[in-house]
Amino acid sequence: MTPPSDTETDIDLGLLEDGLRKSMLSRSGADLDAALAELGWAEMLADLPDVAIPLVFRLLGETGSHASILNDVLLETIGGLPGGTPPLPYAGGAWVIWERGEASANETLGGLPLRVIPDGETMRLGEARKAVGWWLCGTARAMLALARQHALDRKQFGRPIAGFQAVRHRLAETLVAIEGAEATLGLHGNESPDLTAMLAKAAAGRAALTAARHCQQVLAGIGFTEEHDLHHHVKRALVLDGLLGNSKELTRKAGAGLRARGSAPRLAQL
Repeated sequence: MTPPSDTETDIDLGLLEDGLRKSMLSRSGADLDAALAELGWAEMLADLPDVAIPLVFRLLGETGSHASILNDVLLETIGGLPGGTPPLPYAGGAWVIWERGEASANETLGGLPLRVIPDGETMRLGEARKAVGWWLCGTARAMLALARQHALDRKQFGRPIAGFQAVRHRLAETLVAIEGAEATLGLHGNESPDLTAMLAKAAAGRAALTAARHCQQVLAGIGFTEEHDLHHHVKRALVLDGLLGNSKELTRKAGAGLRARGSAPRLAQL
């Protein structure tokens, strides 16, 4: 059998991305869990995690949907039984569970079905942190797209505000933050994968918060309204930044580890 060419593989991935995007735009929560199962999410995660995790979690951010598949990433990492809900560390020393099924969403946690529990057990979180990092980057890109379109449509003094230097700088700084975070998330094969995942999650959290801050300024008053989509992504970014350790906590933890070690490992081959 002749192996598929690079072009054929790209086309297959393009078709898969289109199918995933359509599912996420029309479903969320338990309905999306079922749709992803039909699309072969479990097989993708087991056979092609380096492709499946960035693609699926980035699309979750871009579409604003949600699913309980972070559980699957963590269970795959620790060798747990499928269908479980392992405890997840949250910012400030808290622990949460991402509930499956038709659990009612806790609006104080960005509309996600996260339930606070008394405590949990520390486990390997590298792949899960990268998954949440890709979700944050997708959310940041969704906010950037909203702000960019508004800048092109909104006119002041007879021309689009996209032509104003202050607006252009905010959009550019947001894009640079996102691209930098995605580059960090894409690092593979280094000698310290846990450290890389920690720093990548921190970079993605900072990128999403940068996007929220700058895009809110570009959108101005309309971005504060309940009717605008920006507030949905801002809430989601705040919750996801806290999940598995927020950007400030992870940066401090990584710094403390490097000080104790007395040296910095090579994170990428340049």
